[in-house]
Amino acid sequence: MKSLSTLILSLFTLALSAQDKTLEPKLENISWIAGTWHGEAFGGKTEEIWSKPSGGSMMATFKLISEGKVMFYEIEVIREIENNLILQLKHFNNDLKGWETKDETVDFPLKYITENKVVFEGMSFEKVSENEMNVYVDVKENGKVETVKFNYKKDLPLTKPVKQLIEVKKAKAQPIIDGKANEPIWKNSQWHPIDQLWLGEPYTKDDFQGRYKLTWTKEALYLLAEIKDDKLVDNYKDPLKSWWDEDCLEVFIDEDNSGGNHQYNHSAFAYHIDLEGNVVDVTPQKEGKLYNSHIASQRTTNGNTSMWEVKILLFDKSYKDNSNNTSVELKSGKNIGFALAYCDNDNSEHRENFIGSIPVEGADKDRGWIDATIFGTLLLLEH
Repeated sequence: MKSLSTLILSLFTLALSAQDKTLEPKLENISWIAGTWHGEAFGGKTEEIWSKPSGGSMMATFKLISEGKVMFYEIEVIREIENNLILQLKHFNNDLKGWETKDETVDFPLKYITENKVVFEGMSFEKVSENEMNVYVDVKENGKVETVKFNYKKDLPLTKPVKQLIEVKKAKAQPIIDGKANEPIWKNSQWHPIDQLWLGEPYTKDDFQGRYKLTWTKEALYLLAEIKDDKLVDNYKDPLKSWWDEDCLEVFIDEDNSGGNHQYNHSAFAYHIDLEGNVVDVTPQKEGKLYNSHIASQRTTNGNTSMWEVKILLFDKSYKDNSNNTSVELKSGKNIGFALAYCDNDNSEHRENFIGSIPVEGADKDRGWIDATIFGTLLLLEH
């Protein structure tokens, strides 16, 4: 009988062999390339759109954008020829004048295909996941050949409508959570309003004004909120008692922007951040729970103006309370469902107003803690 270690090694070897097995040179074996892909290269942004196999070919368009202008285009085709595949392309300036002559193409004959790779002479495609791939291109310049890597993320169909799409720039350095907001990224980011009445009577500017900024690193999403509130109310010492009726900042996060009901599950979160920095959301057991490990915040108040600086870790749908959970690493091109709101209480038993960052249709606008479909969409960008 084989030892356990020998059996494990055999299974591992079989898995590697299956992964490296050469596949037939057919378009159906490379159909995973199809889709709309975005990445960065040559100091700019790249877009490459591949069609699904049809008529014995796959077709793509490529463009490079730098400083808001198209630098050049490509048309690419992978064709079936005599029981083999060939990749051919042509380059064009931004005015569509071709680089190559009328009948000239740049050709890349196929070398081999495996489950996760397509290797042509001078260009290869590597499948990282269902929505990520690397493309390696040999670029000849001054008699030397350099292999350039393009890392692409695929545009995935969303299960909820895209609304209030906000592009969020990556921070070069991790912001310090001190409520001062003196990092360069905050000075160069755009303010967005908190001005939609979700609950309560109409309010005046003397009573409330709010706005916010966003940035990100691979570790977390960062929020800067400026709240002008004439009265700050903290009625309860217990952070789990009627937390929604005190003055608090409420951050709505849907990690994969999929929408849907999250009232008593963790497909999305509705974090209530109170004046003391405690963070509360509702568990699947329908109880309030502290999630202080998810969010770090610092509030500074001068007169009637408070600056909230917030670091938010993101968790996917696999999150379970009382388990070891790992936060999601953020990457350029990622979509996140997001909304922001403020509970405003002026010395009464219940909050007088609930003001949000995004318009909500219908009479019942206080639905963010139940329905992630009302959230807006954040698009994370490298620059």
